[in-house]
Formats: sequence, C-alpha cells, structure tokens
Amino acid sequence: MFSNLLKNISPVVRNLLLINILFYIAQWTIPSFTQNLELYPISSEDFKPWQLATHFFMHSPYSIGHIFFNMFALVIFGSQLERVWGAQRFLGYYISCALGAAVLHLGVNYYRIHIIEINLSLEDLELFRNSAYDAFHKGMNFKDPVLAQLNLLHHTPMLGASGAVFGLLAAFGYLFPNTELMLLFPPIPIKAKYFVIGYAALELYLGVSNNPSDNVAHFAHLGGALVGIIIVLYWGKNRNSFF
Repeated sequence: MFSNLLKNISPVVRNLLLINILFYIAQWTIPSFTQNLELYPISSEDFKPWQLATHFFMHSPYSIGHIFFNMFALVIFGSQLERVWGAQRFLGYYISCALGAAVLHLGVNYYRIHIIEINLSLEDLELFRNSAYDAFHKGMNFKDPVLAQLNLLHHTPMLGASGAVFGLLAAFGYLFPNTELMLLFPPIPIKAKYFVIGYAALELYLGVSNNPSDNVAHFAHLGGALVGIIIVLYWGKNRNSFF
C-alpha cells in the first residue's frame, strides 16, 4: 500500500514533499540557516520580506505531527489536483494559497495588536516598547496578561504549509464534492464537501475565539482556503482556462 502511494505521487507534489523534508532536516542540523525563514509579524524587528516565500516550507521541529499531517494531505489531495490542472497551474495555485494565508494571518495579527495598543496607557506602551523584544528573545514575558499577549502577537512567528494545504482541501471539496474521505478521529466516512465546510467552520470559530493558549494560526488556514476557492471559482467561470 505504501509503495503504491509513493508511485502515485505527482511530480510537483514529489518535489514539494522533498523540499519540505530537506527544510525540516535543516531546522535540526543548521538552525542558523533557518532562523530567519519563519514568517514574523510585520511589527516585529525580525520580519523580513522573503519570509513570505519561505515560511510555508518550515515546520515546527518540536512536533513531527505538524509536518506529517501537512505532507500527508499534500500527497493525498495535491497529487489528484495536479493531475487535473497540470504541473504549472497546480504550483501557481499552491503558492497563491500559501501567500493568501500569510496575508490574512498578518492582517488579523496587525488588527489584534492595534486593538490592544489603543487601550494601553502611555506608560504601559512605553514599558512594552522598551523591553518586549529583549524579554521575548530571552524566553521571558510580562506578568500582566494583556502585555504578555501583546508580546506574543508582536514576536511569535508563523510557519508551516497548512495555509496552502487548506487551499488544496477547498479545491478538492469543490471539484470532487461527493468523494468519500475516511476520518482518522473518529474513523468514519464523510463526503469531501461536508468535511471541508465543517473544517472551515471549526477554524473560523477557533480563530474568532482567540484563545490565548491556542498557538494555531487559524486565519492562515482560512486565508489559504479563501484564496483557493476564489481561484477555483474563477477558473470554473472561464472554462477555457480550467482543466
């Protein structure tokens, strides 16, 4: 079964899989090479423009599940979509979804920072600006929960292919709505259209809830899905440029 899965991986998906694995290995072996490739908030001193193009090849080195599930979804859904669209169109779609995910994530992050800062006193704001960066990079944070949350919003990077993968899920659910997928938890079949809609609704709920202990970039997931469905609808409207 595993050998058949490897044989059925499409060319672009195979290359994306290889790049992600190589980056993951580099994170462990050459940390100095990868430390500036995650996507930092625009307000952070660590933000660099190239991070928009590199963050979706990075995954958390502290969780093998992060890269495993993203790459599993890339292989399962991406290979099918590449066969439908062709290599060039698929790659463009994948990158567009990743960039869309980054833009929405950065936008929501910037808005949340703004809402907190306009309600801070001048003294608290000055204290934050003078000490937040150094405190974060020393592994420390403020005792005040509001300043602590603000520090995390300013300096926590985003990484992973999840935004692009959510774009693949959105496209798969649109093009193959009645294909049955087998959930892992619980192990029951569900049609692709219901899976995508349900997953997107859950991400929206979790994103709006904004739980301080939740470190998942839910709006990045939604951004990838949103850009993906817009592209698919546009291609569907112009059938001559579709599949």
